[in-house]
Amino acid sequence: MSKEYPPHHIPVLLDATLKTLDPKEGETYLDLTAGYGGHAGEILKLTGNFEGSVLVDRDDYAIEHLSDYENKGVRLMHTDFESAARQLVLEGKTFDLILIDLGVSSPQLDQSNRGFSFKNSGPLDMRMDRRQPLSAHDLIQGASLDELTRIIHEYGEEPYMNAKHIAELIIANRPFSSTEDLARLIAENQRGARWTQRIHPATRTFQSLRIAVNDELGQIERTLPLLPKLLTKQGKVAVISFHSLEDRLVKRFFKDQFELGLEAELEPITKKPIPGATEDVHNPRSRSAKLRVAVKK
Repeated sequence: MSKEYPPHHIPVLLDATLKTLDPKEGETYLDLTAGYGGHAGEILKLTGNFEGSVLVDRDDYAIEHLSDYENKGVRLMHTDFESAARQLVLEGKTFDLILIDLGVSSPQLDQSNRGFSFKNSGPLDMRMDRRQPLSAHDLIQGASLDELTRIIHEYGEEPYMNAKHIAELIIANRPFSSTEDLARLIAENQRGARWTQRIHPATRTFQSLRIAVNDELGQIERTLPLLPKLLTKQGKVAVISFHSLEDRLVKRFFKDQFELGLEAELEPITKKPIPGATEDVHNPRSRSAKLRVAVKK
């Protein structure tokens, strides 16, 4: 595999992340979703502590792109963020700064053979870690009507009757050879008013399949309680979410911490989330982003 694959990825909420985390020279840094190093590169410039830092990603393209950091002494972990967090807790590792950017990277979306987007036709893959066996194609092939309806309704936040209608269409027409075929079927058989170019009627279905294939919400829910164990005293954690399902889990976790009072391990720094729209006006993919930051007491 070569490094020719272009990392066209603009780090979301970079200025706000740097301001709230406030990296200091010598601090240790854990990036649980390092991607193509947009945030990590800027933070490591400020800390200068390469050997005490860890970059994690489950995408092999991202890990390859980060190899220069490994040459500088940074530890790279090619795995999902939950597995990495559990391993680091077992090792007794702690960090001054932690970042989790829950978004799908632009290179993943733009590379058609990854199957994340229907804008460029590709296989129904959607795996963030291509070593895992389950792809979106496999999920669609094996899912029952009830299971597929639940996935589209819960993870895509599609109204129930619309979700069931789409699930019935998928089951009646499977297998699909490409992302384009699935998106076209949904668009041609939509319910209600005609759609505009702003939001394609297959958008929520694609989101739901991606979340299900990668167990995204389960990973978040199981990883959040591990974060206090990975932080030094007065260490800070920043979480960037991109849709309401993610942000709801992060918001609830921080709120639960706040309500514990004296027993709380974390104290929120951001009373309200910092929205991506305030900073990244020229980056459409950042408009739904929200940044929440907390400090270990």
